[in-house]
Amino acid sequence: VMVGCRALQCFMRHISNFYFDYFNHIGSIMRPFTNHIIFCLLATVSQIGFAQSGNLSKRFSTCMDKSGGVTATMLSCIGDETNGQDFRLNRAYKELMGQLSVARRKRLQDAQVLWIKYRDANCNFYADPDGGTLAALAANDCVMSATANRASELERLKR
Repeated sequence: VMVGCRALQCFMRHISNFYFDYFNHIGSIMRPFTNHIIFCLLATVSQIGFAQSGNLSKRFSTCMDKSGGVTATMLSCIGDETNGQDFRLNRAYKELMGQLSVARRKRLQDAQVLWIKYRDANCNFYADPDGGTLAALAANDCVMSATANRASELERLKR
């Protein structure tokens, strides 16, 4: 999964504001844990790697900017972009299949089936049931990013 997205920026800005306010209110009892919690959050986010690449639409970027870090809104933005990237992937796949010999079509078909299984298994791993909303964002972002990257890959293979 690629790193550096507006989703990550929005999420981190809002969560850091939340934790800043939260820790200011609970006083010095929790202060020793602040660095540990922040470290865990950053480690988790760095493993997630929200997608931002030239493969994603400007509409997605705008949607994420307007989300205000609200998980449901970000998930909606990611879902809409995933649908668009899936359409792009299917179009590239069909166009490429039309250019290949029978033997190469079979190889691409086999590869695509295995790629879908890999993408789904890999991204499902991010959906940690104990990971809260961050895990849901990570899993959905994984599918979106992988789909966009695969669409680009197949588009590059076309003659």
